[in-house]
Amino acid sequence: MSEKNILAYFKSPEEAQSVARKLEALRVADMSINRFSAYPGGEMNNIMNPLTGDIVSLTSMTQNSALSNRSAGILGAADPSASGMSAGEDEVQGRDILLTVVLDESVFHQALSIIEDAGGLV
Repeated sequence: MSEKNILAYFKSPEEAQSVARKLEALRVADMSINRFSAYPGGEMNNIMNPLTGDIVSLTSMTQNSALSNRSAGILGAADPSASGMSAGEDEVQGRDILLTVVLDESVFHQALSIIEDAGGLV
């Protein structure tokens, strides 16, 4: 009996949890839901006043990211989502929830259908 894995991306934790409940009926060996970010550090939880000049980078203001150093701030500010000047919408944008599933190969295609029907991106 061999296993396969699926990495599926969702826009909200609720979407991923809904799919996870449906997948539990299949032979799931392991499953997890995690949020990820392109920016290092965590969320900024302190109040910042842009008028005082105490700003690490544009990314810290627009993406709520606590960047670890100046170089990371420069790289983050180069992202179109930091300035709001993007060229358009892409299918991946806003999908920061990762559902990881390890399951039996015999139910792999059924699991893919469940995920895709719920709006997950595989």
